[in-house]
Amino acid sequence: MNSNYKVCSTISDVKSAISSENNSFDVRIESDLPETTKTEKCILGIDEAGRGPVLGPMVYGTSYCSVDNQAILKTLGCADSKVLSEQARDNIFDGITKQSEILGWAVHIISPTTISNCSFRRQKCSLNEISHNAAIGLIQRVLDRGVNICEVFVDTVGPPEKYQEKLLSIFPQLKITVSKKADSLFPIVSAASICAKVTRDAALKNWKFVERPGEDVDSNWGSGYPNDPVTKEYLMKNIDPVFGFPSIVRFSWSTAELVLKNNAAQVDWSDEEEDEDKKSVPITSFFGKNNKQVQQKTPFFDDRGLIVTTKF
Repeated sequence: MNSNYKVCSTISDVKSAISSENNSFDVRIESDLPETTKTEKCILGIDEAGRGPVLGPMVYGTSYCSVDNQAILKTLGCADSKVLSEQARDNIFDGITKQSEILGWAVHIISPTTISNCSFRRQKCSLNEISHNAAIGLIQRVLDRGVNICEVFVDTVGPPEKYQEKLLSIFPQLKITVSKKADSLFPIVSAASICAKVTRDAALKNWKFVERPGEDVDSNWGSGYPNDPVTKEYLMKNIDPVFGFPSIVRFSWSTAELVLKNNAAQVDWSDEEEDEDKKSVPITSFFGKNNKQVQQKTPFFDDRGLIVTTKF
């Protein structure tokens, strides 16, 4: 399991850690480990931010604390991050980091490059699978740190019953609840949602455009969602006919693909192995005691610089 996590103690540390990284790669950040979570029974929540946008990363977040200390979540005002203002989310996340003796958290920032590459593989990895893997990785990371997790609450991706069954098959020792709108039902998931959302916002605000180092770049991209006219205009203004979009864009999203199709240079990829003038011959046909092709040099051997060294 990947252990390449940066430890951050404050919201300022998180923003600093994000701004120092190359955005083309995933980044993992976590809190110091509260000592109480090693011995006391704990609950853990999982949620994400930025699943749908065509711009920026998707961030998975987790938060955890002992069952006896979960009242602090309501005291801090933890609620579904989507119904809170940006300032309220920052304030709550700041409060979470200040309760480091009893509250732990971690985030996995999944870059647009990772999302696109997974979609363009020969064997595609769907966004649901990326999401599941991120959640599984966070749970495993917390367990590996020695936290005494007894119960897990997860905001669903896809059918909750199937997702819950999948998680239980991997973590049979845990009690796991996968639910729709878990971020509004369970304060521990609300806390995870806030950690994820604040981190994603910070990533967008501190985005490093590696394609244009030192240049002033257009950051007027609106909400980042495909149906936002400002976002669509941003894509149109920032497409290179050869290299496509900057790394903040998820190339695999249909909105981006359509802009590429209509505005980028078209490339024909030729297959060097294909030659209509030559008939393909199975490689096994070149071997055998009475095979004349072995004794007569053929284009197959010429093309590869091969010579016959043994007579059959």
